[in-house]
Amino acid sequence: MADEPARQRQRLDKWLFFARIAKSRTLAQGWVEAGHVSVNDEKVRRPSADVKIGDRLEVMTPDRDVVVIVKAPGESRRPFDEARLLYEDISPPRQKLTRFEQATREPGAGRPEKKQRREIDRLKGRLDFGED
Repeated sequence: MADEPARQRQRLDKWLFFARIAKSRTLAQGWVEAGHVSVNDEKVRRPSADVKIGDRLEVMTPDRDVVVIVKAPGESRRPFDEARLLYEDISPPRQKLTRFEQATREPGAGRPEKKQRREIDRLKGRLDFGED
């Protein structure tokens, strides 16, 4: 029975990989070492740190912030439907953008229009052959 508590704990990087939060174990190690992962509201810098059932993990991924509660240790990397059983996702919901919001740009974003391009050329001192 001495092995029972040891089976309930798992390396943080392995668990992130098995739970399919990270695409690779190396990526999970990088997130932990960079300080993007906290366990029970404490930053963790060691990928070898143990996680156990009931721990609250906050992971800042490039796509979004993930907040999960560990429900079980992983045995191996399984399909998403099975990996989803390893945790309870309590992440804040993503804000959905409407199609109009996705299609519009902020003023000044993107390529300059013709008028803006002419103003830039004047500022840079390029010759303007259209004026006398």
